[in-house]
Amino acid sequence: MEQHDHDRHRGPQLQHDELPKEHEDPLIRRLHLIIRQAIKLLAVLMVLVIIWGVLDVIYVLYTKFISPPVLLFEVSDIFVIFGAFMVVLIAVEIFINIRLYLGTNILPIRLVVATALMAIARKVIILDIATVTAMEMLAIAAVVLALGVTHWLVGKPD
Repeated sequence: MEQHDHDRHRGPQLQHDELPKEHEDPLIRRLHLIIRQAIKLLAVLMVLVIIWGVLDVIYVLYTKFISPPVLLFEVSDIFVIFGAFMVVLIAVEIFINIRLYLGTNILPIRLVVATALMAIARKVIILDIATVTAMEMLAIAAVVLALGVTHWLVGKPD
């Protein structure tokens, strides 16, 4: 019963088996293996991107701290810092998606939508209102609304 409650709180997830390890055709089986190895390489590369992103956050913080006025941030500096942090967090979410894709036969739809929400949230946080057209603002609002509704619908209990 405890496991059932735990599964219910994670939200709906779809079964997938796009790259089965067993397949009747030997060529397809080998191709699946190659694709799985390519996805593992993507996971390794994503970890490198995360490390690079953390180093970038450190660099951005350092340069903002030492630039005049020393140890003080302007509002635009804070948005740059937030943007750097959000990029790393989005990369972590993408890594988790890759890991789950490789490690299970569950397609974590809610996590994918949450990752997209985080990416659009980053866009909204660093948005320069002075340079954005009304049409671009409406498009961003439509994406936020669509992803929000999708996240809510996917998370609803059956």
